[in-house]
Amino acid sequence: MYRFIETIRIDHGKICNLSYHNQRLNNTRTHFWPESPALQLTNYLPSVPENGIYKLRVIYSRDGIEEITCTPYTIRPVHSLALIQADNIDYAYKNTNRDVLNQLFTQRGSCDDILIVRHNLLTDTSIANIAFSDSKCWYTPQYPLMKGTKRTELLDKGILVERNICIEDIPSYSTIRLFNAMIDWGELELPFSLTKSGTVLQASGLCR
Repeated sequence: MYRFIETIRIDHGKICNLSYHNQRLNNTRTHFWPESPALQLTNYLPSVPENGIYKLRVIYSRDGIEEITCTPYTIRPVHSLALIQADNIDYAYKNTNRDVLNQLFTQRGSCDDILIVRHNLLTDTSIANIAFSDSKCWYTPQYPLMKGTKRTELLDKGILVERNICIEDIPSYSTIRLFNAMIDWGELELPFSLTKSGTVLQASGLCR
């Protein structure tokens, strides 16, 4: 059994979305080990830096919290996404084995990242959940590879609406956002167009 991960954003001393991370950690432990007791992350977290953005990486297993590291974080720019078909991929639980995602990432060609398509439905990039805007509402795939903590928060707040999004639906939208526990909502936004080959989402504007 692989070990599992929570990646938590530290924003100038603030530990972001801790309750969502704690809930997912315990949901994962209950799924794989129903007899495991609930854990409270606040009992394990170290002192965090007061300035800058940091990534707090918590590794855990059946036995509890195994390792915690805190490192400076810099967002990786993304200007283009290659659409990659992977119907059998399963990454519902955030764990230390990313072999399948890494293998798909190698197929990106000249693009910065991939957008994984499962049974003709858009899911996630290699590292982030996604949302599309039609200028009226932000929609996120109903069946992502993994239900991220930031995604759950945005759904709870009514900022996102779940919807099945097919490749054919892409022209109906004007903007895509990538987000996860480390990439804040609105921090990575790409106006885009679909290339004639139908395989690449190419940014046509700002990558903030």
